[in-house]
Amino acid sequence: MQRILCLIGRELYAENPLHPRVANMPATSAQLSPRAPAPASAPRSTGLLRRHRDFRLLWGGEVAGKFGAAVTGVAMPLVAVSTMDAGAFAVSLLGAAAWLPWLIIGLPAGAWVDRLPRRPVMLASVAVSLVLFLGVPLAHWTGRLTFGLLLAVALLAGVAAVFFQTAYTVFLPALLEPGDLQEGNAALHGSASAAMIAGQGGGGLLVQLVGAVGGLLTNAVTFAVSLGCLLAIRHREPPLAKERRPAGALLREMRQGLRLVARDPWFRTLSLYGAASNLALMGYQSLLVIFLVKDVQLASGAVGGLIAVANAGGVAGAFMSRRIATRIGTARAVLLFALGPSALALLIPLSSPGAGVLFFAVGGFCVSAAVVAVNVVVAGFRQRYCPPELLGRVSASSSFLNYGTLPLGALLGGALGSALGARPALWILTAAVPLAGLLLLGSPVRGRRDLPARPSEGGRAG
Repeated sequence: MQRILCLIGRELYAENPLHPRVANMPATSAQLSPRAPAPASAPRSTGLLRRHRDFRLLWGGEVAGKFGAAVTGVAMPLVAVSTMDAGAFAVSLLGAAAWLPWLIIGLPAGAWVDRLPRRPVMLASVAVSLVLFLGVPLAHWTGRLTFGLLLAVALLAGVAAVFFQTAYTVFLPALLEPGDLQEGNAALHGSASAAMIAGQGGGGLLVQLVGAVGGLLTNAVTFAVSLGCLLAIRHREPPLAKERRPAGALLREMRQGLRLVARDPWFRTLSLYGAASNLALMGYQSLLVIFLVKDVQLASGAVGGLIAVANAGGVAGAFMSRRIATRIGTARAVLLFALGPSALALLIPLSSPGAGVLFFAVGGFCVSAAVVAVNVVVAGFRQRYCPPELLGRVSASSSFLNYGTLPLGALLGGALGSALGARPALWILTAAVPLAGLLLLGSPVRGRRDLPARPSEGGRAG
């Protein structure tokens, strides 16, 4: 479920480290070679950010990147709306282009990442993104900025994001001890959400001060900060064994990841829920800027500020997820967040000028809290449950399903917005957010207290 999110700033669906060759991945979770439970770490007197230098650098780079992405999430559609008079469908294409690479290269990216050192992949991805976002202001200043160029930048930046996200998913468990993963996931999600709030709140004001195109320079600067943080990380992964792979090995490895996701009931359930949820989330979020500007009649600065208030729920969701999951169980926590606060998404279409913006703030806050809370719980589950040598391709396969619906959601939102208008389209799409949670009621998640820690477990009964 990472991002949220989608057009107005990407909420990561973040999801371990050795690379022995796995020639024949078992077909079902029951056949997976059992893995010993991860040893519990001794209680720590200080927080992870204070005592772990490399995690602190990774955290700093991630926070900087999320801040820049949040500013860009406001600035990019405003560039299209204000300087190119783009309509609802054209703006939705920008969101679709950013996520389309997950459908095109998401599966092979997972197999490639399992073969490569992850930190260099992350460095290359950040460097490419830095160059791309420097190019937009340069094109504008030379009179060459077009909507086609904006689409190309969104698409290529999305390719870089596929490789970064997949490598990052595998690198984090290699960097941390098993007992620190839950704290690490919560810190990354919560701080990233806070950075997005600051970026969204300041994004609209920045656009008013320096223009939408000038605001995109902020993202280039934050990618430079991220690059510096990644370069300073001292942790090095063990060298990977060089192997000669037969023809067709890449396709076989891609099928291995898809087979496990399709046949394992836990991966299958959570991936299908994530796909349905993201379709609805991206659908309504692709219309938010146009809805707030044209229907609610807000200025650019107010748009960013209101979206920031709504997404403040992500911070609350990240940090209350651990406490709630510990108290009631991880499976019950996923059900609670997916079916409870998500239903308040239906307040968003009620927004109107004046005090009516409170509907947007409350509905958006609750949806953000629910999405990020589910992300934190599911990320920890995947890192514990999946065999380390398969995590890259399994994560990519899950992301192929989860993120692959984002461009479809953006196009669906644009099509409904063009045909019906922004507000009627929002009623349909926000109603689909809690409906996605119904998929969990017919799955193994229902009736369990906890998600399993390894494939040989079925989870603790309630």
